[in-house]
Amino acid sequence: MGASYQLLIGLGNPGARYEATRHNAGAWLIERVARRYASGFKSSPRCFGAVADAKVGGTRVRLFRPDTFMNHSGRAVAAVAGFYKVPAERILIAHDEIDLPAGTVRLKRGGGHGGHNGLRDVVPCLGGAGFSRIRIGVGHPGSRERVIGHVLDRPPPAERAAIDQAIERVMEDVERIVGGDLEGVMNTLHRSVGAEA
Repeated sequence: MGASYQLLIGLGNPGARYEATRHNAGAWLIERVARRYASGFKSSPRCFGAVADAKVGGTRVRLFRPDTFMNHSGRAVAAVAGFYKVPAERILIAHDEIDLPAGTVRLKRGGGHGGHNGLRDVVPCLGGAGFSRIRIGVGHPGSRERVIGHVLDRPPPAERAAIDQAIERVMEDVERIVGGDLEGVMNTLHRSVGAEA
């Protein structure tokens, strides 16, 4: 089992226009964690986002929701990590993933950005890709040209329900995840929804 996480981040776009769109799936998860384990987010202008202190199981962790747009997530992630002195390997980032079907969720330590524009910005700003990820499937629109419109659009009700169910599966094991048992949760979580990571 790895070390516990000190910083849990949910990527998304700010503002009412985007809050219900697929690109905000990571933010939906962080907000769900905050509702259960924290008293609410407080704006942190120096970190370009909002922070909540939480105790998830036996682990004290900060929850962070950037106020920057997705393509500029790195500035906020680097700012909050630097302010609280959290190394990349103790950071867990939740984000939408078009390469997974809606309703699927995967956990991953390290790796590249996989074409995700938020992670593409985060990696150089953190000085590497040593952070872990919660990848929340939102499905692929079928062609590269439609990807931007897809992630910036609201999923239909059945698809949103599937994404919410995936988030609830994460919530069932979130205390183990934040506590550092990523591999243990992978074994059950990945198997329970079928396809390989």
